[in-house]
Amino acid sequence: MAELKCRDYGFECDFVASGDMEEVIENFRNHTDEEHGIDYSKEAIMQFLLRKQGL
Repeated sequence: MAELKCRDYGFECDFVASGDMEEVIENFRNHTDEEHGIDYSKEAIMQFLLRKQGL
């Protein structure tokens, strides 16, 4: 199970995306685009996840 939190990336926001990797990527991308005006690529979100896992 993967998880990303907006707070971990400098936002004052309590949003958390969790679930399988594809679901987290899609939910986090949609949230940051709609709420914070940042359109991260799928590749960028994948890098966030890999770094968080220490890979």
